[in-house]
Amino acid sequence: MVSKIPVDSNPPRTDAPTSLIRLWRVYKDYSTPAGPFRALKDITIEILPGEFVAVVGKSGAGKTTLVNMITGVDHATSGEVVVNGAHLRQMNETQLSQWRGRSMGIIYQSFHLLPGLSLLDNVLLPMDFCNRYRRRESRERAMDLLRQVGLEQHARKRPAEISGGEQQRVAIARALANDPAIIIADEPTGRLDSLTAESIFNIFGELVRQGKTILMVTHDQGLARRVARTLQIVDGEVSEHGG
Repeated sequence: MVSKIPVDSNPPRTDAPTSLIRLWRVYKDYSTPAGPFRALKDITIEILPGEFVAVVGKSGAGKTTLVNMITGVDHATSGEVVVNGAHLRQMNETQLSQWRGRSMGIIYQSFHLLPGLSLLDNVLLPMDFCNRYRRRESRERAMDLLRQVGLEQHARKRPAEISGGEQQRVAIARALANDPAIIIADEPTGRLDSLTAESIFNIFGELVRQGKTILMVTHDQGLARRVARTLQIVDGEVSEHGG
């Protein structure tokens, strides 16, 4: 049985200019055949622009649920989620989709590249969806992003023609397509060997130096120890540690 969610009538200010991601007293409950299940319990966190934050925890601890709150893929049962000035619980699915495309780049463990498209066209997809750039400008930007991750010479290839590490670099380029303030990386090195994982981590470090904010979900404790902050999730509750 899930206990009643506490109510606090004094939420914090959500317009603070220093806060890029703010969760305040967030709870998330799911209905299951066995009864209600509380996936997140009274989560209050704040992430500032330019931070590199790792999220760690065992499978089922609530990492994916937390990321879904921040990306707007799922809604909190109660509490406030404000990301880059947007109150996510107040937005409908169409608004969320457009906002996500412009404000956030998401990198998945399984890459999620479209196999029938070239690497260049995969990077172009977010720009086409948001219609943020003119076509010629989009293509120039996509090529520049592939250049930044060292894959310009492979632009016309399809994903199956390059290695897993190279596919992940394409996924990073695609996540940067609309110049988002926030990068969400969900187990980005989980399917890569240690040398390739190190190169991906170094790319993230350079993005942070450029002013991007990165939230990285990882099982790799070695990588987690190298970031400025670590959020550890245990049974839906968050504790915080320095890097």
